[in-house]
Amino acid sequence: MDTESTPRGYSNHTSTYTNWIQNLHPGYYTYFGIQNPQTERPHFLPASIYDTQPTAGTIWIVSHHNQRTVPDEQTMSSTIPTSTSVVESAVIRAPLSHVWHYIKLQDFPQFWSALDKAEFVRGVSNDTDVVRWTFKDGSVLEVKQEEHSTINHYITYSVITAQPDLPYSSVLSTIRCYPVTSGELEGSTYVEWTGHFSSDADASVIQDAKFKRRDALADLAKVATKK
Repeated sequence: MDTESTPRGYSNHTSTYTNWIQNLHPGYYTYFGIQNPQTERPHFLPASIYDTQPTAGTIWIVSHHNQRTVPDEQTMSSTIPTSTSVVESAVIRAPLSHVWHYIKLQDFPQFWSALDKAEFVRGVSNDTDVVRWTFKDGSVLEVKQEEHSTINHYITYSVITAQPDLPYSSVLSTIRCYPVTSGELEGSTYVEWTGHFSSDADASVIQDAKFKRRDALADLAKVATKK
């Protein structure tokens, strides 16, 4: 590794460079030293590295992995970086009024085939709308309406309880409807269904939410176009 590769803001000072390497590669330890390229090549370097011609001031760096820090496949799969948001959308060939008619928490079973029933939860404040969704697979969600606008045609809701428990802490979902006012699809409705999950939601949660929203939008299109 040539000294010109030293990160900006760091000198070639030995301890500073070591800290930078260790910060980049936690779980590794590093042997290094500024070697005289003519006489002091480390004996443990692989033979292939001798094919290069180092220049004066070359820094040799050899990293050794600490085997105890190697994660297993299960750990690696659970830590795959993933977005914690999902956005699904569809253009429904029906007027906005036909589509918006179904966008009430208590009316979702009228279009969403995965739902068995929806009922208001009693004992909640008069200022709070909470609806219990019972799905055909037996799972139950209690969802709270956070925002609703009949002017801007959107609804936002959150999940407050679930049976069985969900593998993440929270999710906030929004459905927005827009009229298509020109072009070949004039008179149709553009619908967008988003979900913003807590950071403990993994890739499988996001994929599941993606396909459930796609299925629900297809169901919505079927009933709205018949109205």
